[in-house]
Amino acid sequence: MSGLQWWCSAQTAAWTSNPRPFPGVWVLVVLLAVLHWSLRRAGGGERIQKETRAWFGGVLALWIALDWPVGALAGYLASAHMLQYLLTALVAPPLLLLGVPAGAWRRLASRARTVRALRFLTHPLIALAIFQVTLYYTHLPSVVDGLMVTPLGSFALDTLWLLGGLVFWWPVVAPVPQRPGFGYPLKMGYLFLCTLVNTLPYAFLTFGELPFYGIYELAPPVGILGPREDQQLAGLLMKVGGGLILWTAITIQFFVWFRREGEAEGPAPAA
Repeated sequence: MSGLQWWCSAQTAAWTSNPRPFPGVWVLVVLLAVLHWSLRRAGGGERIQKETRAWFGGVLALWIALDWPVGALAGYLASAHMLQYLLTALVAPPLLLLGVPAGAWRRLASRARTVRALRFLTHPLIALAIFQVTLYYTHLPSVVDGLMVTPLGSFALDTLWLLGGLVFWWPVVAPVPQRPGFGYPLKMGYLFLCTLVNTLPYAFLTFGELPFYGIYELAPPVGILGPREDQQLAGLLMKVGGGLILWTAITIQFFVWFRREGEAEGPAPAA
């Protein structure tokens, strides 16, 4: 592993535990920190600790997914590549959206054309379709083998995951555009539907007789996992890890709904 790469990609040299810098990831982290500062200023400079913690939680998830060692291992193991997907598409996007200050959302709501475009793009059915097409496309063997061999191609995959995740989580998390008819029960159903449509790629990865990805079949071995066992682990991570994230979100939606229903009813009258 000689030379400096700006972004993780598939490797042909043997794996080493020596830390390796990915300066492109560091630049992304800095840009996201600057973006949060800009959004706070655009919203009137309000300091809200809850939003700040959520935003930098999303940044941390991306940093873990893309930097050493997970980013480096993603060039050797399909399972590490799947962990990248979970962190980039399912963990980071809702935290980043929750981290947008309320003032920035108010400014966005005042832009009628942008809101109309977002209303269409983030309609729950369209958002779910975009996310699933992104999921299937970015896990096709021809796409993975073709893009993961270069830093630019690997960057493209990570970008697609992040953008697809933002579109998917937008109807659940973002307050703009408002969707009065898309209440908590429908949000829970939306997330549950996503757990079902993820079954197809999980089944192919877990029960496939042969390795699907040439880059991982030919990659230098890491640990005791062979290419087929690594692929099976990737499928299980997609199903179990992705399901855990989505069911956690469903549970949160349920308890928020339960709490707000109780608040709407008000305190019980005194005897």
